[in-house]
Amino acid sequence: MALKQQLLTKIGSVLALLLCTLNIYAQEKPPRPIIIYVNPAQGLSFGAFAQSGSGGTVIISSNGSRSVTGSVIQVNLGFSYSAAIFQVDAEPGTLITISNGPDITLSGSNGGSMSMHIGSSSLGSPFVATAVSPSRTNLTIGGTLTVGTSPANPPGNYSGTFSVTFIQN
Repeated sequence: MALKQQLLTKIGSVLALLLCTLNIYAQEKPPRPIIIYVNPAQGLSFGAFAQSGSGGTVIISSNGSRSVTGSVIQVNLGFSYSAAIFQVDAEPGTLITISNGPDITLSGSNGGSMSMHIGSSSLGSPFVATAVSPSRTNLTIGGTLTVGTSPANPPGNYSGTFSVTFIQN
């Protein structure tokens, strides 16, 4: 009987040891800060258009399509239109919120100014980064340009800078 009890004690000790080794935990890697890349070759661009009457808007959606409202007429004179392209380098699974800056004023090369409202992201906000480095999560952002009358917005090139903040949650 003593031999049987010794054997049971040894088996119990081995089982206890095995159970202890199964409960080992490691600390999670600290989050890596996100890096945002702006594609300088493709910023937000509204292309060529003409206005008549009271004006209206030119809208570039996050998928890059263009539409107009009011008395604005789309013109194809070789000037491209596009949504702005951003690339996010982050650990897969990182939750990122986009905060658009305020509306901006674009200044015209021949005088005049137009107001621009920053649109939504193609991935929405917040979104989850999915690409594994060295790949990056791509997204685009469109906008709405408010066009006034011809005297207020004479023909020319209009330019300005807008801000978008990416917040790692």
